[in-house]
Amino acid sequence: MDEKNGNLAAIRKMIDAIDSQILKLLNERMELGLWTKKLKGGVTDAKREEEVLQKVNLNPVGLIQPEMREKIFASIISESKRLQSQDLKLVGFQGEHGAYSELAARAHDKSLVPIPCMEFQDVFEGVESGQLDCGVVPVENSLEGSVTSVNDLLVETGLKIVAEVRTPIHHCLLALPDTDYREIRVVYSHPQALGQCRGFLARNKLEPRPFYDTAGAAKMLSAERPKAVAVIASGLCAELYGLEIIKENIEDHESNSTRFLVLSRENALGSGNKCSIMFSTKHKAGALFGVLKAFADSGINLTRIESRPIRNDPGKFAFLLDFQGREDDGKVTGALALAREECASFKVLGFYKEAEK
Repeated sequence: MDEKNGNLAAIRKMIDAIDSQILKLLNERMELGLWTKKLKGGVTDAKREEEVLQKVNLNPVGLIQPEMREKIFASIISESKRLQSQDLKLVGFQGEHGAYSELAARAHDKSLVPIPCMEFQDVFEGVESGQLDCGVVPVENSLEGSVTSVNDLLVETGLKIVAEVRTPIHHCLLALPDTDYREIRVVYSHPQALGQCRGFLARNKLEPRPFYDTAGAAKMLSAERPKAVAVIASGLCAELYGLEIIKENIEDHESNSTRFLVLSRENALGSGNKCSIMFSTKHKAGALFGVLKAFADSGINLTRIESRPIRNDPGKFAFLLDFQGREDDGKVTGALALAREECASFKVLGFYKEAEK
């Protein structure tokens, strides 16, 4: 390839990268437009539209003429209004696009629009405030156990669990295009993902470095392009952020899966066959045994029990308990009534359909 064609190929590659970034930013803008509808309560806001166009015209951007700028942004506003008019439902998830929580949200309901949130707290607060219709959060992983920060939020929340999703988690080692895998020294990812791939990292003498999100690590690598660095994330992240898959299925066990909960302000529609409750026991001997005995005597199968410190009451603990049972089953209502008598605090987080394993 001669120098001229080589330069042309390099320039076109840069144009492709810019085009990809423009599309991602446009998608992000449309998501924010859907979010603003929750706050303004309608689709049309003529004053705001005029304000946007005025700012565009006041912003000098080199070669792009004012008429072209106005035409572009008029089209963007029109598309944003079209999406807002569809009354789409928003589901919040922690992390960036490509996160496993987003995959779980899509598995739950493909009609929902996934909205990225920086922290789990933001997901809970978004649903509580009504800015999000529901949220999807991971609660436990088959290899690394409980997601403690989510369980802490469940202890405090007034939200309801309306569904659960079990998602197989298959991690990929991703790097920048044309990276020599032999030069990789450092791997970024969420601490849970690093833990799930502990054996792979040790065998390959790779230094794990925690990041707030698997997809966030992929996004960082794509933007900052550090040398000798890879990330652990989903295969989707390779497509979203222009990365190459160095190796697939690097988790320590092929059965690796995560259980996600779907949160809403309202109870689930229809009947469920599984229930989650939160309680704290009275300060007396055998109180926890009394709660568990109420379920055992009724022949109810417990599927999880988790204790968490109550953050605003040091020295005391709350328990999260899941069991199989229906709300309209007399054995279940009886066991719940008996258990409640043994508790200082007690709340039903929700009845919902159990996910297939």
